[in-house]
Order: sequence, then C-alpha cells, then structure tokens
Amino acid sequence: MRPELLKRYAAPVPRYTSYPTAPHFSNAIDGETYGAWLGALDAGLPLSLYVHIPFCNEMCWYCGCSTKVTRQHAPIARYLEGLMKEIDTVSNRIGSQHDVTHIHWGGGSPSILPPEDILALASALKSRFALARNAEFAVEIDSRGLDEDRIAAFAQAGVNRVSVGVQDFHPDVQRAINRIQSFELTSWVVDTFRKHGIGSINVDLVYGLPFQTLETLDQTMDHVLALKPDRIALFGYAHLPSRITHQRLIDESALPDTQQRFLQANRAAERLVDGGYVTVGLDHYARPDDPLASGNIRRNFQGYTTDDAAALIGLGASSIGRLPQGYVQNATPIADYERRVSEGGLATVRGHALSVEDAARALVIERLMCDFTFPAGELRDKFGAVAEPIIAEAAALCRSDTEDMVLPSGEGGEFRVTDKGRIFVRSICARFDTYLGKGTAKHSAGV
Repeated sequence: MRPELLKRYAAPVPRYTSYPTAPHFSNAIDGETYGAWLGALDAGLPLSLYVHIPFCNEMCWYCGCSTKVTRQHAPIARYLEGLMKEIDTVSNRIGSQHDVTHIHWGGGSPSILPPEDILALASALKSRFALARNAEFAVEIDSRGLDEDRIAAFAQAGVNRVSVGVQDFHPDVQRAINRIQSFELTSWVVDTFRKHGIGSINVDLVYGLPFQTLETLDQTMDHVLALKPDRIALFGYAHLPSRITHQRLIDESALPDTQQRFLQANRAAERLVDGGYVTVGLDHYARPDDPLASGNIRRNFQGYTTDDAAALIGLGASSIGRLPQGYVQNATPIADYERRVSEGGLATVRGHALSVEDAARALVIERLMCDFTFPAGELRDKFGAVAEPIIAEAAALCRSDTEDMVLPSGEGGEFRVTDKGRIFVRSICARFDTYLGKGTAKHSAGV
C-alpha cells in the first residue's frame, strides 16, 4: 500500500456503530421524548436489551468506555438500586407484549458484580420483560479477579455467550496499557465457562497498541488460536488523549504509525483466516458453524451481531438505545443517572430524532459496513425520491475512484467494495455522512 494512499484513506473517521454517530446527538431529546417513543412501540415488536455496568477494579489506559474504578461494593450496590428502578420504569412504559431476543451486559466490567448481584439483576430483567425462548444472553467479562462462583452465577442466570477481553498477551504491551493478564489465567477462565455450560466464547483483541510489533502480534495470535474461541473481534486502538484523559498515560512514542497499524491489521486477519475463521464485516471473525458467519448480520453499539430486533433498549448510565423514531442516551455521570431514576423518571439527556434522509443514509452505511455493498435498489424501494441524491453520490464516488476501492455491480446504481477497499470501508462510508465535520467530534484513525 502506497504511503500517500494509506494516509488519505486512514484519516480519522467514525466507527459507524450508528448513524448519525453519538457525538451528533443533542439535548433536544429528553426523558419526556423517550417516554413517548416507548409508549408508541408497536405491540409484538421484538426488543434487544443493553445493560451498562460502569465499574472496573482498575483502569486500562487504552480504554475509551464509560467506566469508573472502585474497590468498594457500596457504589455498585447503590447503582444497582437505580438500575432496578429504571428497569421498572421502562418496562411499565412498554408493557409485556414484546419478546426480548437479545440481552447484552457491557461496561466497564459486568464481571465485577458479586454472584448475588448477577442473579438479582438477571432475575429483574426476566421478571419485567418477556424473554424469548432462544434469546441470546451475552456478557462482557474481565478475566482478572474473576472466580468460579461468579462464573457459576452467570451460568445460573442464563448467560449463553461471554466476551473475554484480552487485547494483547505480550508483557511489554500489557504494562504499557496497564492491563496485566496472563494467558494461563485467560485459558482457565475460558475452560471454566465451558465447564459450566457456556460454550460460546468471544475474544476481543486490539492492534495499534504501544510496543506492538508484527512479532509480538504473532505471539498473541498463537495464544488466541489455542483458546479456540467461537468469535474474535479485532479493533484498532483509538488514541484520543484530548478527550480520554487516562490515555495520556500511554507513551505516544511507542505507538505504531499508520503503516505499521495497516500491516498489523492485515497480519492478524491472515492468521485468523488461516486458522479457519470466516471474516465478518470489517473486524470480526467467526468459526464457520457460528451464526455470525452465516446469518444476516447487523451493526450496533456492540459491533457486528445477528441481533435483528427492531428496537434496542439501553439501561444504565451512558447507555444508548435505538428506537424506530431515533436514538436516546442516558446521563453519563453515575450520580446524575441515579438522581434521575430515583425521582421516578427516565434518565435520557440526549439523542437524535431520525429524519427520512437519516434513515436512508443509515441503511447505506450499515450495508456497506456489513456486506460491503451499496443497496441502490433497496434504497429506492424504501425511500423513493429521497434515495436519488444518495444514489447520485454513489455514482460520483465510483467515477472518482482511481484506486479500485469500489466497483459498480449493476445497472441500478449498486456498487461493491473491493477486497482492496475493505479495510478502508469506514472512509468509504464517510462519503455518505452529512454530519461529518460538523461540531467538535474526535474520531479514530481509519485503519
């Protein structure tokens, strides 16, 4: 890859887990708006639940999640009281005529919860929402500090998929990001989850970290392949110290440059494909028999998923939800969130009401991110005249492409992203983003 081309396509762009992206939400959407949207949900509409646990035992310096370090249980207990109140308030607004097809606990570290809290929270969700018989129940876990009692509690709660944070196994990299986690510990955690009947394992990896090289990455990939996870997510590190203050603890001089990041992403992808994994979208990999490898995939705030629920209900501080009408986000400061829910209200403080054009561009970006195609026919069928200017933008993109990143694939205006262009699909999506460049949003490198 020529350096000038790599520099152009690797410019900072959003990760596109939504459109418009969260930095473009506004305070025009509040709890009253959200309450009205919840009340307007069609009976029988399937739902997905996301629950945010904003606590960790220690701070990983690379992390961009909304979380707070605590070694005490009291803040967690107080937060769970508020979370239970929000669960009650939301479930009362929507009633019980909706099957929940997916549950995802994220953080922070949901595995910081003691066994009794894991069981109580799961019970509250099951008692207030109608869980579908074959629902996926996924939880993000931190292997450090995890014991078998907690693993047994997750299994008893009905969890059937766990996402194990790894990022990198090399000691130099781990010290540089303040996350010391041995392969032996991680292997024990994976084996113990499997022993308790939770066989669906996802591993999260990150490239572009300080002191990472192709050699150290190969060592990490050897360990990961030995774990035999069902899915692997491979993310590029987003270094945004002006927004995420603890990232200032990372030695910037030790970070790989753009060319090195590109080589690391490609090396990891090659190792995973050679190891028998199927490439899913931009940065996920799955075993051929995993539903993610063969199903119709979607893209949401947790990345690539088989979750096709029409509405996502976000619960907890900073959580984002998606309803047919638009996006909503809860207050991020934990104290503010707790105050709002304790007063009997909803904690929504910002969001975005989708226009017809927003919905059309969201479809384009999701299809590009998921299957690398521009869906001109589907756009026309769903959005009529609103689709035509977007299709014209796609035609202009194809005409201006001199690097074989995209290729026309039909007479109706369709195109597909080529193998060469796939790693830069976020930059291709950005061509259809009318919000990009507005406001003060900071984004990560495009590779």
